[in-house]
Amino acid sequence: MKILVTPPFTEEQKRKICSAAVNAGDLRFCLKKDITPDILKEAEVILGNLESPEQLQASENLKWIQLNNAGTEGYCTPGILPGDALLTNATGAYGLAISEHMMACLFMLRKKLDLYYVNQLACRWKSEGHVGVIQGSTVLVIGLGDIGTSFAAKMKALGCHTIGVKRRVGDKPEDVDELYGMEELDNLLPRADVVAMSLPGNPSTYHVLNRERIALLSPNAIVLNAGRGTAIDTDALSDALYEGKIAGAALDVTDPEPLPAEHPIWKAPGAIITPHISGGYALPETLQQIAEIFADNLRRYQAGEPLKNVIDLETGYCK
Repeated sequence: MKILVTPPFTEEQKRKICSAAVNAGDLRFCLKKDITPDILKEAEVILGNLESPEQLQASENLKWIQLNNAGTEGYCTPGILPGDALLTNATGAYGLAISEHMMACLFMLRKKLDLYYVNQLACRWKSEGHVGVIQGSTVLVIGLGDIGTSFAAKMKALGCHTIGVKRRVGDKPEDVDELYGMEELDNLLPRADVVAMSLPGNPSTYHVLNRERIALLSPNAIVLNAGRGTAIDTDALSDALYEGKIAGAALDVTDPEPLPAEHPIWKAPGAIITPHISGGYALPETLQQIAEIFADNLRRYQAGEPLKNVIDLETGYCK
């Protein structure tokens, strides 16, 4: 069995992967930028993303690809995965990093730290007046995967009332006070002081927060998005900020992405824009979690056990 590993793991993390691949065959570490069609042609297992999902068309022996992120865009497209190859993702690796990023942005906006930083750069000693409070807020979490549940837990610990919305309503997570299906979203948006989104990118999530739904938000509402930019109508959100219809928005993902320099939301009042970095490898713990997920699933694969985080190719979600 030939196993290809693409993330930039540390030597210690590589040893963890190797220990899980004992007697598995040929294990090759190769950064995705260096992968050739010949390397892909031989691989039975790929642990990590490629530069482009279309590269998989060179595969002849692929039985399983384990992505190093939670998003599966491109890999679920018909004709990309050969034969009956399995697709798994790294759900569980990003909750800590992304939920902390979202929380930091929320505090920055509620306490007007964005304005005070601008004042600091101008050497300007000036009060920006009243600030908002986090405790007691109603937090609407749209998408209750690892990221959404992690954020809900942090908000609950701060004394917030948490409302969760998900595609399929099942058991209510411990840190979610109320749980609803997506069909209730219009009724929930007016209640929200904070809207936290961590949805994957697929046709069912496109513009979940559209112009009509943004209009349902209160003037006190702050929107946070760290899932996929296509879940929000960026132009409508920009208009709402300029018109004072909402209090703020923090976007780590945008539509389009990268966000064009001329887009007005860059300079919108109450906007924080970061370049899709909350879920990268800036936090070392994230890469460590990915190594743990890879090693566990590799052991399962060799033992013939069910893999974790298997993706339904029709929906793009974990089965």
